[in-house]
Amino acid sequence: MSSLTSPSSTVVLGTCHHDCPDSCGWEVTVENGVAVKMRGNAQHPYSQGELCPKVNRFLDRVYSPDRILYPLIRTGAKGTGEFRQATWDEALRLVALNIHEVGRTFGGEAIMPWGSAGTQGLIQMNALDRRFFAKVGASRQVDSLCGATAMVGSTLTLGSPLANDPMDIEFAQLILLWGTNTRLANRHLWPFIEKARANGAKVVVIDPLRTITAEAADVFIQPLPGTDVALMLALMHILIRDELLDVDYITQYTEGFEELKEQVSTWTPARAAEICGITVEVIESLAHDYGTIKRAFIRTLIGAEHREHGVMFFRTLTCLPMLTGAWRHKGGGFSRSVGSYAATNIDDSVFDIPSLNAGKECRSLSMNHLGRVLNDATLAPPVKMLFVYNGNPLVTAPNAELIRRGLEREDLFTVVSEQFMTDTAKYADVIFPACTQIEQLDVVPSWGHLYLGWNHQAIQPLGESVANTELWRRLSAACGFTEPELFEDDESLLVSALHDLDVERLKADAFIRLSLPVDLSPYANGGFETASGKALLINHGLPAVGLPALPTYLAGSEMSSDSSGQAEYPLALMSPKTHVRFINASYSHLPHHVNPEGEMFCELDPVDALDRGISDGDRVRVFNGRGELDVVARVAANGGRVRPGLVIVPFGWVGDRTKDNKTVNALTNDLLATFGGGVSFYDTKVQVEKN
Repeated sequence: MSSLTSPSSTVVLGTCHHDCPDSCGWEVTVENGVAVKMRGNAQHPYSQGELCPKVNRFLDRVYSPDRILYPLIRTGAKGTGEFRQATWDEALRLVALNIHEVGRTFGGEAIMPWGSAGTQGLIQMNALDRRFFAKVGASRQVDSLCGATAMVGSTLTLGSPLANDPMDIEFAQLILLWGTNTRLANRHLWPFIEKARANGAKVVVIDPLRTITAEAADVFIQPLPGTDVALMLALMHILIRDELLDVDYITQYTEGFEELKEQVSTWTPARAAEICGITVEVIESLAHDYGTIKRAFIRTLIGAEHREHGVMFFRTLTCLPMLTGAWRHKGGGFSRSVGSYAATNIDDSVFDIPSLNAGKECRSLSMNHLGRVLNDATLAPPVKMLFVYNGNPLVTAPNAELIRRGLEREDLFTVVSEQFMTDTAKYADVIFPACTQIEQLDVVPSWGHLYLGWNHQAIQPLGESVANTELWRRLSAACGFTEPELFEDDESLLVSALHDLDVERLKADAFIRLSLPVDLSPYANGGFETASGKALLINHGLPAVGLPALPTYLAGSEMSSDSSGQAEYPLALMSPKTHVRFINASYSHLPHHVNPEGEMFCELDPVDALDRGISDGDRVRVFNGRGELDVVARVAANGGRVRPGLVIVPFGWVGDRTKDNKTVNALTNDLLATFGGGVSFYDTKVQVEKN
């Protein structure tokens, strides 16, 4: 709700839209139509008045002199970033002409949308775009860069992706932060962890990289990358061997315990220690803590899903609370995402209008295989027109140099909706100017807490920028479409999708808790969404889709010791988010965010650096069969931050801020996960040489 504080000053409440679990509440102070201050909303139950370092300077982004504020039409070669300003009418006519021409010549499926999570807003992320592309008959985008693999993996055990409220972590006595850098990427959860710690909780971090979260842990366990499932199987072995079980919970609420017991009987701590590169003593200690401390809370996020067998990580991890009955206890259980709970009060199926595509089932194209799709000479029809919005695939998607080759095609007409001249936008034929969050209306569901956020429009759009919903309305009109559903206004879209909520209260406070029990303990008394109502320690349906029925350790094909590229590319590459000031690619082009971080780097263990004659500060070449990078080496004098055999090149840099205009995704693996629609960023092997 907007509250007038003076005749010319207004405070407008909103919600951060970024692809982040925290979905923070904010306040924007507007004077004479200009946003002059942004701060956190102190009343928000989760973010509690704090914003992260990137959003603290959000107004610098809004008023940046580099904003794209008018439609642009390409004048130079693709990739040069040479454009001229155009009117909306001219740009719309050009795009509409190409839509109709491509449709007539190749069919609607030759048009491909590529939209990501540049905004997580309910209508600005996915609403009228779904209707527009259905009307056009375009190919359907499937899969996801993040989220789907973890959701599916959890569902294979639990029957649904639903799990604990992350805020209940404050009641835990043992907290396992597994593969998540909470203090950086989920920073507003950390105060709840500190509450638990003040009450005696032990915090254990399990991660291949010694992160800032690991530095703050009571115990840090550093397995080799991709070996987590072996550790989980050994923990189960010890829990069963030493009878650290809740037999009643297992008997009442699980199926397949005897088969699981047999499966893990050979997964001794010694076997797992050799695979994981940690000691038997560490594994034994962790297992005994987990088996004896009843309020044990496992928290993970998306990092571990970025593997060929990422689904197995979540499938296996969710079995652990079954054995100890941790689900029974407030402050015990498991949490990854709570986004699926939003279905309680959101029905986004209202954005799909089947009549718009006359019932035609259009082909599916993976957003994770954009490079392959754009370069596939056998694809029929080929992709001749690409729409990119809410994302920057040349930076955020894997195998980026293959994407670049596709974007360079002269026979591909590319339309981009953007706020800045991104790596991808430089290859566009037409760019439409997009609003920032304070210039548009939306509702933001969270996947890190149980509150919906209303985002009031604080200022009028700068220049001629428009919200995504308005872009699709204008494109529909330019194409001559007349169906009313293509022109529905924003508030109507929101109200039609929300149900069983006090919408007026949501507007007034800018947040409201989902209609869920105050004490959300989803599996305290079973209630798993499976055919039997029990958790599936064994899942008999999995062999039919190519997965083992029981949790199993699997090495990714590129990471396997018998991989054909092992000798040529012996080092494992990870590309985590490590920069406090920008975290991802949405801010690393802005001077205040990127300049203090120096330049893009490659981090090696001293052992690997010595073997290659590399010293701290040297320029090095990081390369594999997909691409190469020219970066500076970082080598910690005493080691310990990365393991030998592991290389870190952080995610988030954009091409303009690197020496060779390339980012880490020039190297990453675009192999799809075995199940779940994810992609294997972290199953990547490289070599490093001194320049």
